[in-house]
Amino acid sequence: MSELEKGGCLCGGFKYQFPREAVISAHHCHCKDCQKMTGCGKATILMLPAAALQIEGEQSSYTVTGTDGAHVSRGFCPSCGGQSVSSIEEVPDLSIVRAGSLDDSSWVTIDSSLWASSAQPWSPVDPNNPSFEKNPEM
Repeated sequence: MSELEKGGCLCGGFKYQFPREAVISAHHCHCKDCQKMTGCGKATILMLPAAALQIEGEQSSYTVTGTDGAHVSRGFCPSCGGQSVSSIEEVPDLSIVRAGSLDDSSWVTIDSSLWASSAQPWSPVDPNNPSFEKNPEM
């Protein structure tokens, strides 16, 4: 049985865990929503099956309609505001975890950059990884 990766919000009121091998992919997302949400040039995210994610505690969420039309619910702790887990309404079997909310993110390897078309000059796309101008076709 594999060890579970753990993470959560700043205050510890919201926690999650999942088996590392459940991760489908990891990305830097440079979309405008992620820039606004993080206050920096990108969000580093892990995608995994929702069924693999075990959650403890409460999250609030704020849902936006992204540039490509998807409805993204961005989760955050109602006490400290720490962002951990999000979801996309149109892909209910998928969870999105903020890599920075992991207790130990040293193992994360980035597969690609998304929304390269809106990357800021001060936070450019990593030229060592594949990139997509917008979201890749699913």
